[in-house]
Amino acid sequence: MSPDTSQTQAGAPETVTLKRRLSLSLLVFYGLGITVGAGIYVLVGLAAAEAGRYTPVSFLLAAGVVAFTGLSYAELSTRYPVSAGEAAYVESAFGLRSLTLLIGLAIAAAGLVSSSTIAIGASGYLGELTAFPQTALVILIVLILSGLAAWGILESVTIAAVFTLIEIAGLVFVVIYGIIIQPDIVHEIGSLVPPFEPAAWGGIVGGGVIAFFAFIGFEDLANVAEEAEAPERNMPRAILLTLIVSTVIYLAVAAVVVLSVPMDELKQSTAPLSLMFSDDAAWARGMITLIAGIATLNGVLIQMIMSSRVIYGLADRGYLPTPLARVSPTTRTPLVATGLVAAIILVLVLLIPVEALAELTSQIVLVVFITVNFALVWLKRKGTALSQAGYKVHISIPCIGAAACALMLLASIL
Repeated sequence: MSPDTSQTQAGAPETVTLKRRLSLSLLVFYGLGITVGAGIYVLVGLAAAEAGRYTPVSFLLAAGVVAFTGLSYAELSTRYPVSAGEAAYVESAFGLRSLTLLIGLAIAAAGLVSSSTIAIGASGYLGELTAFPQTALVILIVLILSGLAAWGILESVTIAAVFTLIEIAGLVFVVIYGIIIQPDIVHEIGSLVPPFEPAAWGGIVGGGVIAFFAFIGFEDLANVAEEAEAPERNMPRAILLTLIVSTVIYLAVAAVVVLSVPMDELKQSTAPLSLMFSDDAAWARGMITLIAGIATLNGVLIQMIMSSRVIYGLADRGYLPTPLARVSPTTRTPLVATGLVAAIILVLVLLIPVEALAELTSQIVLVVFITVNFALVWLKRKGTALSQAGYKVHISIPCIGAAACALMLLASIL
């Protein structure tokens, strides 16, 4: 279905479709908002427990690994610029309805569980600033953010872009603050380069497995491709820019933190960035806490948008009930799918121990990555739609991407 035109069926009224309103800049902010999330506020410490002083190298290694899958997504998003992108890729490559539905539902499930987990975190942050009980606050958060998601793709992503700017500004502040209070760390950058010793690189690889999960999120850009302007040009750029900017931010934050904070404290902390601030800088610690709260709200909003588009896309392709593919003529958003997403999130946060399910989210995404890379390999071998692709990669790229993700999946399970 063309996303910019309406289609009619015999005896059926004209349907309303999604509208292409997302520019390259908004796509990049969307990608950064879902990739550079609240996780970086925790992952630096976890990676440091493995890699120690060489934690920035772990993030660089993870970036190199995820780049192959990112390049695969860059080509596939121009071949099939539709909602529920991964499902469309698998459907076109293998033609298996059951596998297509499974992959689509896996992506939606990962987004729903992630939204639920982050919403609980957001209520915790905001609970410190208000007198609302956590249950009431989490319900309010879900309802308000689902309203924003239903308002309109341009409006909701613009709000998410503002949240993302604040979030990134907080990380930039951490870097600048660290350099100002300890200017000598600039001269210690060279000490972050590891020696060619197996012991050092064993820890770096272990830290890389953890750091890999900081990059998960860029793939969700594929699920708003149907609302992107000039997707054949903007989708590859948005994916690659998201990964490049995320990498630069992660490297800067990781370098400053490991050079500024005593390693023993860093390895044991669940809030490593707060260790940057001494007791006489309570204002700065409070500001970072507030920004972390904004980051969690941003994560919930963007995951809601993504999950609703996946459900809409599956319904639009005949895999889910037709009402879920209805688009409001006023907001040009899938209101039914968005309402379903909000309802499921509320059930998860109120009735089910989401923390247990959240542990599976990264593994689900890695399985999807492996499948998507194999889909591109298969499409290339068949020579399918090569003339329509606005961006092409060599067949070795998805092969390496699949292998790298399989190793990451194995490492995360063992």
